[in-house]
Amino acid sequence: MKFTISREALLRPLTLVAGVVERRQTLPVLSNVLIQVEGDQVALTGTDLEVELVGRTVASQVDQAGSATVPARKLMDICKSLPDQSEIQLAVEEGRAVLRSGRSRFTLSTLPVAEFPNIEDADGSQELSVPRGTLKHLIESTSFAMAQQDVRYYLNGMLLEIQSNLLRTVATDGHRLAMCSRPIDVAVNQSQKLIVPRKGILELSRLLDDSDEPVSLTLGSTHVRAHTGDFTFTSKLIDGKFPDYERVVPRNGDKVLIAERAELRQVLSRTAILSNEKYRGVRLYLEENNLKVMANNPEQEEAEENIAVEYNGSAMEVGFNVGYLVDVLSVLDEERVQITLADPNSSALLEEPGGGDALYVVMPMRL
Repeated sequence: MKFTISREALLRPLTLVAGVVERRQTLPVLSNVLIQVEGDQVALTGTDLEVELVGRTVASQVDQAGSATVPARKLMDICKSLPDQSEIQLAVEEGRAVLRSGRSRFTLSTLPVAEFPNIEDADGSQELSVPRGTLKHLIESTSFAMAQQDVRYYLNGMLLEIQSNLLRTVATDGHRLAMCSRPIDVAVNQSQKLIVPRKGILELSRLLDDSDEPVSLTLGSTHVRAHTGDFTFTSKLIDGKFPDYERVVPRNGDKVLIAERAELRQVLSRTAILSNEKYRGVRLYLEENNLKVMANNPEQEEAEENIAVEYNGSAMEVGFNVGYLVDVLSVLDEERVQITLADPNSSALLEEPGGGDALYVVMPMRL
């Protein structure tokens, strides 16, 4: 293998592919990126056995086709540190990868290509095409609510639900739930539900932009695969049953308040400074056209803020984890937010006034 390529042409796919590669690996070859050269095409592959990403780029000159695996992080750091617009020549010489650029030369260790794992080609049961911006919006609106390292492994990911002309993402960690739906132009015989692991969702999101360019999704029984431009992304699916999210959404709230989203977020963030660092609880005291937000901590420090809201129901006090509320207010993109409550022991429903494509449920706290 021997080829020449510009730094920029190599760096973008390499950076994204190296993001999949874990620093600490059970198999040494998993710290490497697989480089395959055929024609003038260079394909870079990184995997952690759960998620695989292939990035393609074009070499300016190919002297010899072939393949090799080299340490992903080191190769990326070398490319990053070279000057802009440099030409890079990469070749395999006597079992080592030699990178030359200008007056620099780096020799990297390689591992046998045969050891590099390949996520098997599962038969795709269904293919659909979605605008990249739509999928990115769905992921960004809900991904913050995914659990991290929960023993209920099926919560450590995101539910992708495909119905006829509708794509929905749902994430929950048991304390809060985020759901977003968008219409898409696709017909399916029966709705499909896939749970994509947390890492797969975060890596997929990095590949997407806000354009209307399509990303094609192939849904299998154990894998989901996405093709966008020069990248092919594959993730294993979590085998489990996602909670029935429809049952979690409160439908009987009769106390509705509407507030300026940015102002409420600032008030909550300020009050949070003096909340209990472990439980992050704040008290919301609701009265006509006013919301009082209070927090205190074991050091007997207190914060109290008032914010004008649209509300004309009966007075009520309810406690929440302030971080959960701030997370929701950070992803809503409307000027105002509508919060629906029933009583101090029921979950709050947050959405755009009049309802939008996303809704959020946050469980209350006993304070």
